[in-house]
Amino acid sequence: MEVERRHLLALSASLTLAGMVGNAVPAFSQTTGFSKIKPPRLKAGDVVGLVSPASKSLERFEYQISEEVVTALGLVPRRGRYVGEDFGYFAAQDKERASDINTMFADESVKAIMAVRGGWGSARILPFLDYDLIRANPKPLIGYSDITALHLALQAKTGLVSFHGPNAASAWGKRTLEYFHPLLFGGAMPTYTNPVLDSDRLVQRKWRTQTITGGTARGYLVGGNLTVMTALVGTPYMPDTDGGILFLEDIGEAEYRVDRMLTQLGQAGLLSGLKGIVFGQCTDCKTSNGSGFELAEILSQHFKPLGIPVFHGAFFGHMADQFTVPLGIRAELNADNGTLRLLEAAVSYL
Repeated sequence: MEVERRHLLALSASLTLAGMVGNAVPAFSQTTGFSKIKPPRLKAGDVVGLVSPASKSLERFEYQISEEVVTALGLVPRRGRYVGEDFGYFAAQDKERASDINTMFADESVKAIMAVRGGWGSARILPFLDYDLIRANPKPLIGYSDITALHLALQAKTGLVSFHGPNAASAWGKRTLEYFHPLLFGGAMPTYTNPVLDSDRLVQRKWRTQTITGGTARGYLVGGNLTVMTALVGTPYMPDTDGGILFLEDIGEAEYRVDRMLTQLGQAGLLSGLKGIVFGQCTDCKTSNGSGFELAEILSQHFKPLGIPVFHGAFFGHMADQFTVPLGIRAELNADNGTLRLLEAAVSYL
């Protein structure tokens, strides 16, 4: 792991020298009335605050794993005050979970914030977050699944760029590191391309992307978990999607429930102004009886009439390896090739 960490640090340094780093000057964001705020890049030895905004960990071993992951990244873990508490199925009471996040943003020695895990509960703490404080102290917030509620709220309320990526207790495989480390440490602008995992086959079968509507599009990234995003419709924590490239993922949702949620997003007007859509992995999203529509058919029914570039099967979601995708950053989608390319760095180089 130490050899791999040094390799990643060297890779980030080479990307920096190549000029693939952010600009410290905020740019106007279509997402909110605020300027888009890029957090400073991470550096070796930085302190990372560990928070539990949603469900409690069923195994306390997850907290140890989370600290070891942060350490292996060359960073220093620091648990929030209420990490490890227990309140029903939540990690702590709502105001306590929110307090940990506010405290981490206020603490100048903390340079990034990472969720231990998702589950359910992040939406409940949104009214208790100090958005003025967060806007004044930008730093990367990292996590996925239920953490989508935090990402969207920060995008709507502050313009802060945050990162839909692995939680601290996630698997953190090699491919996850290949995208995470250069993006957060070196300001890289990667092209997200699914790996070829069955290269000994004449034609790739696993982890393929499928085009729904071909073409290319440019816009700012918005999205995350479909279920969590749908639950924020009609709240002040939903960012404007006009001009955006929507990325979505989910887990354990039957086809008809995905259909229902996409219907709600469409009827709420959140799909009409998009430039493009990337649907990632929908893990275990299949009914047992096999009747009705397949997921690909549901996606086509909702997305094809929009007349914008769309593909699905991208390498993010509930999986052992995943892309880290920055919300609020401009990107180019190529639905024919099944790729997504960042057009700007997601961090500032301070």
